[in-house]
Amino acid sequence: MTKDLAEPLKIQVPLSSGDVEKLKAGDIVHLTGTVLTARDVAHQRLYDLLEKQEPLPVDLKGQVIYYVGPAPARPGQVMNSAGPTTSSRMDKYSPRLIAEGLTGMIGKGYRSDAVVEAMKKHRCVYFAAVGGAAALIAKSIKKSEVLAWEDLGTEAVRRMQVESFPAIVIIDANGNDLYKIGREKYKLT
Repeated sequence: MTKDLAEPLKIQVPLSSGDVEKLKAGDIVHLTGTVLTARDVAHQRLYDLLEKQEPLPVDLKGQVIYYVGPAPARPGQVMNSAGPTTSSRMDKYSPRLIAEGLTGMIGKGYRSDAVVEAMKKHRCVYFAAVGGAAALIAKSIKKSEVLAWEDLGTEAVRRMQVESFPAIVIIDANGNDLYKIGREKYKLT
């Protein structure tokens, strides 16, 4: 017997503080609006600029970053394939970016304790996109434009317009972690 999945919460991005507070670990969401993209090298560059107290090429306040290096689009497409990258690769830089006002991150996999503490302190959420569904996820991307570091190719910082982008809240702003909650729920005694 299968259980019907809950109707996804429809969430506008960038996130409002009200949305951040109402999202709970385990919520299934459809994100609509704009998200930024950045991966390893872009995160390093953002972090280095902050450390040197130089201006960033994008304002992070209220923004959601998707950890993705989208495949180049084929003719007639906005995006070819846009699957999530392993989030822990950004953990070294994430607490600093969260402190700058980042309110959401999208990726896959676990996050470090330092990232979770920064999320709780500065009120940020972590979403997971389903790995292996890159072509399907790309269908929710309606527009994409490079904002910074075009030299990084597909890993440049971009602004993407998304519509009903499917994701799951893995860690909420209170530090509740679906990966831990799920394990506990099915733990053998």
